[in-house]
Amino acid sequence: MAQTSGTKPIVPLEKTSFMGFTEVILHLPQILSNFRHCKADIEAWEPDVLILIDFPGFNLRIARWANKKGIRVFYYIAPQAWAWKKGRVKKMRDSIDHLFVILPFEKDFFETEGISNVHYEGHPLKDVVDSSGPLKRPTKGSQIALLPGSRRQEVSKILPVMCQVAKKRTNQNFTVAAVDHIESSFYEKIIRRANTKNVSLTFEGPSSLLPQCQAAIVTSGTATLETALHSIPQLVVYSSSRISYEIARRLIQVPYISLVNLILDREAVPELIQSECHPARIDQLLTKIETDEEYRNQFQKDYRELHSKLGDNGVSQRIADRMLSLINE
Repeated sequence: MAQTSGTKPIVPLEKTSFMGFTEVILHLPQILSNFRHCKADIEAWEPDVLILIDFPGFNLRIARWANKKGIRVFYYIAPQAWAWKKGRVKKMRDSIDHLFVILPFEKDFFETEGISNVHYEGHPLKDVVDSSGPLKRPTKGSQIALLPGSRRQEVSKILPVMCQVAKKRTNQNFTVAAVDHIESSFYEKIIRRANTKNVSLTFEGPSSLLPQCQAAIVTSGTATLETALHSIPQLVVYSSSRISYEIARRLIQVPYISLVNLILDREAVPELIQSECHPARIDQLLTKIETDEEYRNQFQKDYRELHSKLGDNGVSQRIADRMLSLINE
């Protein structure tokens, strides 16, 4: 993956564990208790292999402990050490026997960093989004998906901007993909404050909403990849406090915030960050999607390439088969 000057962070600071310092301190007794229970369960079970999934703050510590106990460790969904906290690579190298990654560039990255036995079988979202349909074109009366993120802080910052876009487009309906751990009243208060009449909520998830929509405005994260796999034209947006953004920009050195662009190593989907993330600019690009056939065709071409890079369907089964094969060796 190319590194460039003037890079932008893969994830906003609010999505990193910097935001978790206070939470960690407050919940430290519970965290330590979870470590004790987890280690006790593993020792009681006496497994041949320990399979750890994501959650690096906890699982890398368990991996190190298990390795010292002589337990083989398989790790599925690698920490984003290519974006930040590169120091985690040494811990991974010392304690993980087999690493299973879900992004195509991760295999080369971790192997270059000295981690052997890195496996890539594709991205598990391919098993959720099982086909790529024709690219949809926003038209009058069409529905636009709004995916404002999964944290209160980012929703409170970005959803008002999305609502202002909706106010400019009274001939279209906008639907917010809400998350279960944020109550509906939180979203409704923001929508009501924006005085928008054409914005509604759904808690059914992006995979239910996106196929009904002709375009999407998406906060950076896995949702950008899911939107692309549904072949929906999208605009990727993000805005945070100036201090948070400047700290993140210095710590996280990758060229894009969208997984789509990171995988394709170019700006295939527009990224509107900070000062670019305002209603007039979003409305302008949404109009371009509606009216510029060549622009829409480029989305389709890039999405087809993305599909091919993420492998065929059946990713989870292939990973399970590979793990079983390695266990039985």
